Amino acid sequence: MNVFDYFFESTKNLGKDFLLGSKETISFKKLYNNSLKIATFLNRYIGANKNIILISPNSKYFITAYLGILKSGNTCVPLNFAIEQENLDFILNTTECDTVFMAKSARSKYKIPSHIQVIEEEDLDQIIANQSIVDYYVEVEKNQLAEIIFTSGSTGIPKGVMISHENIIANTNSIISYLNLTSKDTMCVVLPFFYCYGLSLLHTHLRVGGSIVLNNSFMFLGAVLNDLNDYKCTGFAGVPSHFQILLKKSKTFKTTPFPDLRYVTQAGGKLHTVFIDEFVKAFPKKEFYVMYGQTEATARLSYLEPKMIHKKTSSIGKPIPDVTFKIVDDMGKTLGVNQEGELLAKGKNIMLGYYKEQSETKMAIKNSWLYTGDVAVVDEDGYYYLKARKKEILKVAGKRVSPKEIEEVILSVEEVMDCTISGYDDDLFGEAIQATIVANGNFDEVQLKEKILHACSKKLALYKIPQKVIFEKVMKMSASGKKVK
Repeated sequence: MNVFDYFFESTKNLGKDFLLGSKETISFKKLYNNSLKIATFLNRYIGANKNIILISPNSKYFITAYLGILKSGNTCVPLNFAIEQENLDFILNTTECDTVFMAKSARSKYKIPSHIQVIEEEDLDQIIANQSIVDYYVEVEKNQLAEIIFTSGSTGIPKGVMISHENIIANTNSIISYLNLTSKDTMCVVLPFFYCYGLSLLHTHLRVGGSIVLNNSFMFLGAVLNDLNDYKCTGFAGVPSHFQILLKKSKTFKTTPFPDLRYVTQAGGKLHTVFIDEFVKAFPKKEFYVMYGQTEATARLSYLEPKMIHKKTSSIGKPIPDVTFKIVDDMGKTLGVNQEGELLAKGKNIMLGYYKEQSETKMAIKNSWLYTGDVAVVDEDGYYYLKARKKEILKVAGKRVSPKEIEEVILSVEEVMDCTISGYDDDLFGEAIQATIVANGNFDEVQLKEKILHACSKKLALYKIPQKVIFEKVMKMSASGKKVK
């Protein structure tokens, strides 16, 4: 089943608004028809089974293009609208993309090869105005590729996670089930749709006939609080930094009633217990879901039910419906209660693999089990706890960051002899970035730090720039000659 048809199975004729807000609105029926027109256009002029890139902030434009691409039998590749040119060039080349949907606000920042067709908002509107809907059906196999979500790989080169139509349907069904979502739910969306957590909000509310409110300016906290109340939002989803900013930076958040808010969800990294306790104390009648997931699992793997938030506060909970966990040692042997090992997951939501990366895929998926790279334990009640990450990847404000990518940029500064990127606990971002520098010869620390940060600002997205830069005199090396981090 094409996931588009799954989303609209019972909602395609609804006159109710799916998208709410002061800037843009659209009903289920109009979104369905507009997306079908985009799908018809793509099939007629581009074909099927092509990779189509989508770069845009959350908007009606993004949603319409995204759904049209899925319906057309093509593969959507949603990218960060702040992606570096070098990474965009790599993905354009790797995916052999010849069509890009790109918001006008992002278009001026990038150089796109002349042979690639770029469709902006005005172009999309023109297609919808001129295109009739053709009664057709693109046959889709359950394991057919629906989207490729690129994340930072351990080498610094973006790695494409291949998600099928079945993956999305399975994960959406599970999330709807444990969150008890219905057509009465309205979600305040501050998470970008190029991120799997953000996409899961779009998917679930489309399926149940709920609504979403888009807020692309989270730093203006007053606007977020107003949206929650003005549009009677029943749900809010955020990464750790969202909750930490709301709790620490907003003077009115904890004293605002939010009468319609039923629940909040948190994923994208560990939110420290102190913040969970602070939120639950301020809003004792709101359901707080701690969740754990990976892009490789479409979005979600586990959740901690709200009634256990006090007893199992630091737990990631239990697997979501239709997902199975186990913990293994380095030899692959299944471990028991309170024994530390790597967390493995199995379910229909597990990715097809990494795009054009067979060796990486074989390392990540073995006998249908996803090797998460996270070290965990399970207690006697069946609740799981993360202890560490085996992988190098840092998570800054819910975004995955490759240390090697940053190290490469800093090492391009002439005076830098060595650079080690590491993470440290941060109240706002959950994990922040530290650069430890060994410089060559005599140098002024202040001037060199400025030069390093300038180089980073030219080549890296803002969230990848180190918050701390410290200097050491010599490299620390082990007896074998390897650098000690």
